[in-house]
Amino acid sequence: MSSAVAKLIETLDLERIEDNIFRGHSPQAGWQRVFGGLVIAQSLVAAERTVPADRLPHSLHAYFLLPGDPRAPIVYEVDRIRDGKSFATRRCNAVQHGRPIFSLSASFHVSESGFSHAFPLPDVIPPENLPDEAAFFARFGEKLPPGLQAMRGWLEDEGAIELRLVDPSHYLGHKRPEATQYVWVRAKGRLPDDPAVHRAVLAYLSDMTLLDVAMVAHGRTLFDPDIQIASLDHALWFHRPFRADDWLLYAQDSPNSGGARGLTRGLIYSRAGELVASVAQEGLLRLLGPSA
Repeated sequence: MSSAVAKLIETLDLERIEDNIFRGHSPQAGWQRVFGGLVIAQSLVAAERTVPADRLPHSLHAYFLLPGDPRAPIVYEVDRIRDGKSFATRRCNAVQHGRPIFSLSASFHVSESGFSHAFPLPDVIPPENLPDEAAFFARFGEKLPPGLQAMRGWLEDEGAIELRLVDPSHYLGHKRPEATQYVWVRAKGRLPDDPAVHRAVLAYLSDMTLLDVAMVAHGRTLFDPDIQIASLDHALWFHRPFRADDWLLYAQDSPNSGGARGLTRGLIYSRAGELVASVAQEGLLRLLGPSA
């Protein structure tokens, strides 16, 4: 296991203060605000730890309320809204400096059999035929936006998640009218076998690259200095078991942008072709400067 993955697992292992109150921390990576995927994952962990083991999370819906302060701990307060025969519902508020910065509602369901269907795995280049982060930066180098270049060291050395882009052309200024993006993702080392760890890691990585697909149709990136971005909400549905340390294909699209907001969606597939999760997110995409 890489040190970055070990650090991520440690960060997701929350401290229990009381039955329904937990405390988490952010990695000190020099970021100005807490990564949204971390708050999603930690909130899920907090909620899941108040639910009987036979109830597995199948959906979560959340709102980002305020930027998180990476220098301060985050307190997660869980409300046990409902415990039924088949379903349980939890609400979790993440609090810093006395104010909620994030609010999540999650539903949990006992395992049941029933109808089953899913969209098939898209036909894309497999991850082995795509450059890793080091080769990606070596190939495109100075053609990439300065903001992305600045993240090179973190992505290569400190990031716990490996990303391989099927088509990085919008980072080079090329427009793709279809507004789709395919990204292979996985943890950079083997994770414990506990499925709850894999769910938390998937929740973490589900916030990575998703909002960026809203820029594909415009040949822009979230790293452009004249664009202000922020995740506004996030929804995640778990469909089937998976491992987050095996390659997952994150198939993303953006059906609409307007009014300084962009809507993005994602389907997450296992390497075997099973649809394991679905994601949706709306984000702020505010153009700064005289043309705003």
